[in-house]
Amino acid sequence: MKNRFRLGVIINPLAGLGGSVALKGSDGVALEALSKGALPQAMSRMAQALSKVEPDKDRIDIVTASGDMGENIARKMGFTTDVVYQAPIRTQAQDTKAAVTELLKHNLDLLLFAGGDGTARDIYTVVDDALPVLGVPAGVKIHSGVYGVSPYASGHVVKLLLDGELVSLMSADVMDIDEALFRQGHVQSKWFGEMQVPAEPHYVQAVKQGGIESEAWVLADIAAEAMELMDDELCIMGSGSTIAFIMAEMGVENTLLGVDLIKAHSLIQADLTATELLEQTVHQSVKLMITLIGGQGHILGRGNQQLSPALIRQIGKENIIILATKAKLKALEGRPLMVDSGDPVLDKTLAGYYKVITGYHDYVMYPVAEIN
Repeated sequence: MKNRFRLGVIINPLAGLGGSVALKGSDGVALEALSKGALPQAMSRMAQALSKVEPDKDRIDIVTASGDMGENIARKMGFTTDVVYQAPIRTQAQDTKAAVTELLKHNLDLLLFAGGDGTARDIYTVVDDALPVLGVPAGVKIHSGVYGVSPYASGHVVKLLLDGELVSLMSADVMDIDEALFRQGHVQSKWFGEMQVPAEPHYVQAVKQGGIESEAWVLADIAAEAMELMDDELCIMGSGSTIAFIMAEMGVENTLLGVDLIKAHSLIQADLTATELLEQTVHQSVKLMITLIGGQGHILGRGNQQLSPALIRQIGKENIIILATKAKLKALEGRPLMVDSGDPVLDKTLAGYYKVITGYHDYVMYPVAEIN
């Protein structure tokens, strides 16, 4: 008789709260995010991951913490559930560490956790390389290489392990940034260590690459093309250095790590929340200009949660404009672009080939993957 798979599950219920309300993280601002109307996402994203193995739940024992840290989702989905840590109603980083410490005593095959880079860092301080781990992306900042490219992708890796497939292990970097500086528009990333992660390149993301594009003339060409496309429509300008360069070329102030709204090359409002974006653009013709995260290829769902599923539907796929240098696309080594909006149905509709602006009147066709 085959042994049952022992899956550790940890959820940071506060992960990602700051994203949709433009707080650029959740560390220390969870209450403020909730007061601004942010809705918890981490539990639903863990549910998406676990749905990949839900048909096999008679072969799985989930070991977890109480309440929203794992128990509620596991029991709701019908998994055999062993609660080994009693969490308070309002959890903190110390609860993640304490829960993982208890989980390590229970002979796990894999630890699956939902959160962002702060959660990965907290788990690393306890686990180091003692146990294979895999993250379900649920935070605002996801620079680390320990996460699946989407919740479903993380679940797919668990399914491969459950079915006894030969899945290698790789050492993946645990990264985090200074959120106080991040909110001021400065990225200061720090390497904390490595954890062992199931090595499935199609499903596990790369570490985010940073830095400003040095080929300024290429970016100037991209900016010239982008400005021609704007006309007098409202334009939502996503985050990142490429978008920042375009706005600098227009002489418009930019929120490097936020989302701005412009019209006729003038700033309408800076650093908008998800709710503000919906209100400002309803019943209007709108273009969305976004770029990809270098090394990872995500265009939605990493650092721009203000671009909500409701907003993307309101704008329409045909009004999404992707801009990137060819060097950035080449660095993906053939991997497709990724969308992880939090709405799997929307993600599916967004899949397909897009015309990516790579210069002035210069384009390439590049695929956006359907992740399932």
